Amino acid sequence: MVGGPDFYSNLLTEEIMLNLSRRGFLSVGGFGALSMPHILQAQRQSGASHKAVINIFLGGGPPHQDMWDIKTDAPAEIRGEFKAIDTAVPGIQIGESFPKIASMMDKFVAIRSVVGSAGGHDGYQCMSGWGRNQKIVGVGYPSIGSVASKIQGPVDVSVPATIGLAEKTQHAPWSESGAEGYLGISHRPFKPNGEMMSDLTLNGISKNRLQARKDLLTGLGKIKPEGDVFIDEAFDVLTSSKLVDALDLSQEDPKIRERYGDGKPFKYQYDGAPTVNEHVLMARRLVEAGVRSVSLSYGRWDSHGANFDLVRDHGAKLDQCVSALVEDLEVRGMLDDVTVVVWGEFGRTPKINKNAGRDHWPQVSCALLAGGGMKLGQTIGETNHLGEYAIERPVHFQEIVGTIYYNLGIDPRDTTVIDTGGRPQYLLDHRDPMKELV
Repeated sequence: MVGGPDFYSNLLTEEIMLNLSRRGFLSVGGFGALSMPHILQAQRQSGASHKAVINIFLGGGPPHQDMWDIKTDAPAEIRGEFKAIDTAVPGIQIGESFPKIASMMDKFVAIRSVVGSAGGHDGYQCMSGWGRNQKIVGVGYPSIGSVASKIQGPVDVSVPATIGLAEKTQHAPWSESGAEGYLGISHRPFKPNGEMMSDLTLNGISKNRLQARKDLLTGLGKIKPEGDVFIDEAFDVLTSSKLVDALDLSQEDPKIRERYGDGKPFKYQYDGAPTVNEHVLMARRLVEAGVRSVSLSYGRWDSHGANFDLVRDHGAKLDQCVSALVEDLEVRGMLDDVTVVVWGEFGRTPKINKNAGRDHWPQVSCALLAGGGMKLGQTIGETNHLGEYAIERPVHFQEIVGTIYYNLGIDPRDTTVIDTGGRPQYLLDHRDPMKELV
């Protein structure tokens, strides 16, 4: 595997070094056979300001009626076990599992009428706005982070524009970090877990030894004497500690780590993602380091059974880390620049099943947003008294994604990108950002 341990160990032999091309030498993990200079060339910064998004995917389908759209007046077989609690915004109530978020509801907006779910049991739609089966030129549509990578490039050439933190899950679609789609592999989200983390630390090769090999290539004429800007930037990525430092939570203030929590013990995980609160903190650190888009998968919300116990566990942990994130961003003066979105692929059935669970319900779902310079402290949309369908202001998945693009400085109304067939493509079908928010 290019970029894996064997690759870097092979770098230790001069014979192989003599036979490597300059661009082959700089291939790194996570990007397949594509060379780092190619990636950097594709991701050249266009001068946009550093707006960012943290996309928290609740894989499995969170129960809207037990979270932001609680139905206390519904019959018992619909209502469930949770009470509504008041929030910092008069007239807005949310589920009792989220007291910290409730106390700062003026920093959030709850969308209670998300529609347009493709029904896929995956993060594809939350990452891109499109259903997985919606194809174009033989491939899928690009994720938010991939689009930002293509249009805006990196903020810092030593830090990828888009990063996915999702842990590997048994049900693989819940660990997706967004796809590059028709934009090509150079804009695939970088995943610094597993083998790629060892790539970032060069598998024991010191910066001096890496520099020695660069000097060797230069001397052999593999790198032009006048230099190659993308080769230089590639070495910057490999030798910079900025990304590695952002991922190293041991460098964070212990008091701040405590505020986020660690999400342990991991319960109700099964084939899904653990509740890794530290990924939320890591997302903030990555944005500070220059990343434009960070996605992560939080928990396993496919609650066909024991729905209320699961929400008590996952909800309390989510409440802690998301409230800490928004507070942290505000204290650091970043909240207006960073959009936070918390959502899943669909909602769950109004009627509770015989296993005290709720089943799949693509008809309507919910989302929680913060930051991004948006008009917050409100709810948008309404479902009927049973939480079955939207009766007021249905909000399509793509409208939320379009709003995120707008917050990033990418106007979805007229922005196009070129697909693999050389044709310009709009980013979305529903291209207007939400007027209630921007």
